[in-house]
This record gives sequence, structure tokens and C-alpha cells, in this order.
Amino acid sequence: MTSPQQTPDTHGHSHSHGPAAPVSKHLRKVIAAVLIPFATAVVVGLVVLWPGGAPAHERTGVGFDRQTEQGRVVKIEQIDCKDVNAAQVPPTGDTSTPEGRAAQRAQTGDCVKATVEVTSGKDKGRTFVEVVQPDAPRQFHVKQGVVVAYAPDAPRDLQYSVTDVDRTMPMALLAGIFALAVIVVGRLRGLMALVALVISFAVLTLFILPAILQGSNPLIVAVVGASAIMLIALYLCHGLTARTSVAVLGTLISLLLIGLLGSLFIGWASLTGNTDDNTGLIHGLYPEIDMSGLLLAGIIIGSLGVLDDVTVTQTSAVWELRQADPTMGPRALYRAGIRIGRDHIASVVNTLVLAYAGAALPLLLLFTIAESSVGTVANSELVAEEIVRTLVGSIGLVASVPVTTALAALVVSADRPGASGGSATETATGAPSGAPSGGPSGASSGPLSKASVGAPFRGLRARGGGGRRRKA
Repeated sequence: MTSPQQTPDTHGHSHSHGPAAPVSKHLRKVIAAVLIPFATAVVVGLVVLWPGGAPAHERTGVGFDRQTEQGRVVKIEQIDCKDVNAAQVPPTGDTSTPEGRAAQRAQTGDCVKATVEVTSGKDKGRTFVEVVQPDAPRQFHVKQGVVVAYAPDAPRDLQYSVTDVDRTMPMALLAGIFALAVIVVGRLRGLMALVALVISFAVLTLFILPAILQGSNPLIVAVVGASAIMLIALYLCHGLTARTSVAVLGTLISLLLIGLLGSLFIGWASLTGNTDDNTGLIHGLYPEIDMSGLLLAGIIIGSLGVLDDVTVTQTSAVWELRQADPTMGPRALYRAGIRIGRDHIASVVNTLVLAYAGAALPLLLLFTIAESSVGTVANSELVAEEIVRTLVGSIGLVASVPVTTALAALVVSADRPGASGGSATETATGAPSGAPSGGPSGASSGPLSKASVGAPFRGLRARGGGGRRRKA
């Protein structure tokens, strides 16, 4: 266990930036036999279902389906609301109702007349007037960027109207801060995560959404698209290794479970997926789209991101446990890994439920105002849809922990160090720098003695388990 004996091994590990494939050649072939056909099927699905762009349609001028241009507020004037609201029904003086209070304010308050200049499109430089009521949630100021809707069939004075404010700068700045934080903390791996994020959005916008609009089955499109995102993101961020492959398999099994449960309970609960103005507009423009299938597709895609986190974490935990104690068998690895997974389950499920509850907070507030019972609220399709989305996704997440942990424990325990020159005890990411690449059995393949090979692991056990350190 002298320094000259350890030097060659230490140098050999100095070039490693991550764990090598810690399984035998035979097991790598088994994993490849499962994943290569799956990846091939995903590629074939992308080719067959590729839409080539969203189908054209005539704009309705409703909601998001209208032509918009950029604009800027150039002038603000304070005017009497009575002058601009003269055509409205005069107030009755009854302020006990919301309508009565609104009518009273429309006749007695101070309004704002904003002059807006169109800054894009064929009418660039044209100005129009927008009157803002005193109780309007959005007020304007000079030089503020706005989004204006254009209605070509309307009278000239009414062709343009302000629909929203321009948020390009704050959103771009926030995205820049996010990207910088990811790169500073994650370095190369953070950069790869950003690249994977861009590719994921590309798959979503160039394949999934147009394919659904073209009339393809939303469930099939979502499965193919989500599988492509999963393969690209996991292998790009974590490398083409057996560890990543196990995470891919765990994610795939969990996605299949989510798809089956979602399909069962969406049908059983008679959820149509057509619950608000946006889904109603989509159904009106493209009546051939299966809205319940679109709901199921959203559940699958929404669950994918958290599934990746759980499966990668569980796989890495099992690999690190094996590195710390190479004598652990599959059963011991599973028990230790599942204890880590239980903590992860509690936090992830709580995160999902709170995320969905936060998104539906205005809706829940409306039910509270109406003094509806919990049963009435849960039975309404708007809330039932979110409940099914949350619970189906959570069941898939919970199931991914034992599934991925069991897969990882079996794969890493089946390693045969002499079969491929690798070992489950690869020390590139946590073991002492002097640990031999051959693991405990590496003494037979090099000049190191049996005592020197086992010493680093005895040190790890002594520090981690609180046991008595033995001399090598």
C-alpha cells in the first residue's frame, strides 16, 4: 500500500470525468437489446408522424386566434369618464350590485385616453386612441410597449385595439439570469442541460403541437414526442452510460403506467378535456382533435420532467452505494436505495400537488366565494381534470422509485469486473483517488496486494458507518 504502488492507478483515474459503464459487456448488450429497438421505434414514429408545419386556417379574431402587431404608448391624457361613456346606460344610483358600482364609476370617475402608435406591420406609424376605465386592471404610461390586435374587416377607426403589454425585455432578462445561474453552478453539465431544454422545446413546437393539429392521435404523438425528449435530455445531460440507460428504462416503464392509468380514469370520469375558452376555441377550429386524448397527452408530457429527476436520482444513489460498499448485493442495495427514494417521494408528490393547486388558485377562489362544498368542487370537470392529472402523475412518480431502484440494483450487482475491464466500483465520482479500477478483485490483475486493494473501502465503511477503522 505504498505510494509507488498506488501511483499508476491514481494517474489512470486522473483523466476520468464521470463514471465509466460499470457493468459487464454481456449486460451492456442486454441493455442495448432493449433500448436500441425502443430508440428505433421512436425515430420511426417521428418520421411517420412528422407534420411539416401547422395547418393553415382563417383567423376568427377570437382570443389568441387574431393578428397582432407591436405598439407603443406615445401620449396620456386624463379625461372625464362621463364624456367618453355618454352612450352607456346611465347609473340608477343602486351601488349594491357589481354592475351598479361599475356603472357609477363609469360616469363619475377619471378615465385615461392613451394615444398608441403602431410600430410594426404594414400600418407602422399609424396612431389610434385607447380609453382606459378607472377600474381597469391594466393602466398605461408613456413609452410603454404594448401588443395591439388588428381586425382588417372592422371600420378604420376600430381596426386596432390594445390587448396586452409587451413583456419581451423582462422575460428575456429573466431567461438570461436563469441560463447564467445554470451554467455558473452546473458548468458543462448545466450547459448541456440548457441545450437539452432547447431541443425539448423544439420537439414540442415543431413536432408535437403541429402533429396534433394535423389530426394525428394526441396520445400516440405525446408518447413518441415524450420518448424523444427523454432520450435526448437524459443521454445529453448524463452521458451514454449504463447508469443513464437504467434511468431511461425506469422512466419509460413509469410513462407507460401513467398512460394506462390516465386513459382509464379519463374515460371512467367522463372528462372531455374541453373546459375553458381556450380548449373550446381549439375544438371549434379543429373539431377533429380528440380533446380527451389531448388531456392525456398533457398529463404524460407534464409528468416527464419530474420523472427524469426521480429516476436519475435513484439510479445515481444505487451506483454510489455500490461504490461505497462493493460487497452489497442486489437486495441490500434495493433496501438502501428505497430508503432514499421514500424521502424523494414525499417531497416530489407535495411539489406536484402544490404546483397544480397554485395554477388553479383563481378557480378555487371562485368556488370559495360561491360557498361550494368540497364534494361539489371536486365533482366539477374543471377541478376533476386537475385532480386526475395530479393523482395519475403522482402514482407514476411513486411507482418509478421502486422500479428504477430495483433495475439499478440488479444491473450494478450483476457486474463481472473481469469480463469487460470495468467495475461497479469505478472511483471517478466519489471513491478515493488511490482506489483500484478493478475493485476488490483487482488484486489478481495487478501488482497491488489484497490489503492495499481493500483498504480504501474499509476506510469508507469506517467513516460512513461509524465502525472501528482497521489497519491495512
